[in-house]
Amino acid sequence: MIKIKNAYQNDNILNTSVLTAEQKEILDLMVKYEEVYSYEHFSQFKFEMDLRTEIVKASSALYQSGVKFTTFEYSKCNPVFWDLTSQGAIVIKPGVPPSVALMDVYNNGSLYAFECATAMVAVFYRAVLEMIEESYFNRLFDGMILYDWHYDDDLGVFTRRGNDYLPGDCLYFKNPDFDPEKPQWRGENTIDLGYDLYYGHGIGIKDSEGIITSLNKYRKQGAVRSAYLLSQVTRLDYRYLYPYKRSDREETGAYPLADGTITATRLGDVFYLKA
Repeated sequence: MIKIKNAYQNDNILNTSVLTAEQKEILDLMVKYEEVYSYEHFSQFKFEMDLRTEIVKASSALYQSGVKFTTFEYSKCNPVFWDLTSQGAIVIKPGVPPSVALMDVYNNGSLYAFECATAMVAVFYRAVLEMIEESYFNRLFDGMILYDWHYDDDLGVFTRRGNDYLPGDCLYFKNPDFDPEKPQWRGENTIDLGYDLYYGHGIGIKDSEGIITSLNKYRKQGAVRSAYLLSQVTRLDYRYLYPYKRSDREETGAYPLADGTITATRLGDVFYLKA
């Protein structure tokens, strides 16, 4: 359910003309779920819609960037912008603007390698960079670190239990009987891309069945339990980020996204996204 200015809304009341097809899917899900999504005004609602769109687009961009999947032990980065610690943490160099260092991950992906949780944080950062003023981004995320689920508090990441999955959420597929010799496959952090498609760094873009099938290949001998989608969602705090929005994103909600349309093409059991 959606509540704006303390009034419940539905898809017939809301101005959906400014929503993309993907955002209308999110709207339909919000209306259907029992969870109440509250907003102070329509512009705040549209900001979240656009932020979710940017998360999906950032997932596609990271998938196509050439960044490799690896464990912390073998993490790597571009030494021009980042330092690498012995624990595998990628730490921004002093004096480097976070926006510049982050975009190098996407533009020179072959120089980088990290695990799946780090990828989720990188996706969230990229989406926020597209949504707020660059000067605010560089101030808020000064001292950026890319390492597991370590992130700046200003990113506003939170996790709660629930099954109200929405495109742009980070969801976790758990593999309870994982092979102890390959602990990196105890589960997979993914971004919900909509239409039952998910991006997982190391697995790629697949539907839920494909993610589960991939994880089940890394179970211990004699395993009887299948991997499954955990009942929890990880999201960004749009309310906190909204005041920092870019000035070229109008209050009317008609935000100038480069292209809200994302197409998915399936070749065998592999999905390819094009924004």
